[in-house]
Amino acid sequence: MTRWWWVRHGPTHQKTFTGWRDVPANLTDEARISRLADYLPSNALVISSDLIRAVSTADAVQAGRKRLPHEPALREFNFGTWDGLHFTEVAESHPDLSRAYWETPGDVRPPEGESWNDAAGRVRAVVDKLNTEGIENIIVVAHFGVILTQIQRASGQTAYEALAHTIDPLSVTELDFDAGVWQIGKINHIP
Repeated sequence: MTRWWWVRHGPTHQKTFTGWRDVPANLTDEARISRLADYLPSNALVISSDLIRAVSTADAVQAGRKRLPHEPALREFNFGTWDGLHFTEVAESHPDLSRAYWETPGDVRPPEGESWNDAAGRVRAVVDKLNTEGIENIIVVAHFGVILTQIQRASGQTAYEALAHTIDPLSVTELDFDAGVWQIGKINHIP
């Protein structure tokens, strides 16, 4: 069995779409980070997205655990031309497309961006590879959308249903993979 410990990176305080833009995380809450690091299994491997907010959060919780190379396929959704825009700006400039993006996620893409299914596919490839390596515990420091794709996968929910989950910064979502079967543990746990 492999237990996946999905950690959302620290807060960015962005009020806009933040996908592949490389913005830092605020990691000043040392007590919270310490509780998170203590909560995570000491024998786990750590991997993160290659975006600075995930890398720095992984650095903060690594605490002597073995680290795998940063993984670009674990990046947040690519929001294309929407990245850096406020949600109201996107709704005004692309009213039908932005509504479809949230209400019927799947194959809907922002301009020059990727769909839910595109992002889920690239994350799935990394997860599938690591699931074959017999690793007991894997801590993945990633992003809101990435974690939701894995909740969808483990639960069998639709993308729209998965979007209803809250994934707070520095929260942990635990998913188990055993002999081809997924089980959901805690979602959005704050240690």
